[in-house]
Amino acid sequence: MSKPDELLVDIAALVESGHSTQMSLTVIACGAVITGRLAPESVWGQRVSEVLADSDSLSDFSAAFAAGTREGPPRYLHFHMARILQGTVGIPETGGMYRVAIEDVSAWTIGDFSYSDR
Repeated sequence: MSKPDELLVDIAALVESGHSTQMSLTVIACGAVITGRLAPESVWGQRVSEVLADSDSLSDFSAAFAAGTREGPPRYLHFHMARILQGTVGIPETGGMYRVAIEDVSAWTIGDFSYSDR
């Protein structure tokens, strides 16, 4: 998207201001379908920082993610418990942490998708 969707920016701003992690969203960004729950940047960054801190080989990167929230309107969506949808599976099955530029979102819907063999 050359100009980010104002409604999507407003949703991201509400997530940031309320520090809520309950907004489920599915987006298409650069051809990938990503589904999960939005988190405020500070919450998302703290969780990524914790995971990296526990790693023997990646702990040096931990501080970069613990920096906190940036100023101005949101430019990114921060997903947790998220999956990239590929065929009949979600990658990873347990959910991951994704950061998506709002300007890269070409379509979106409220809610997340799950799979069923039925």
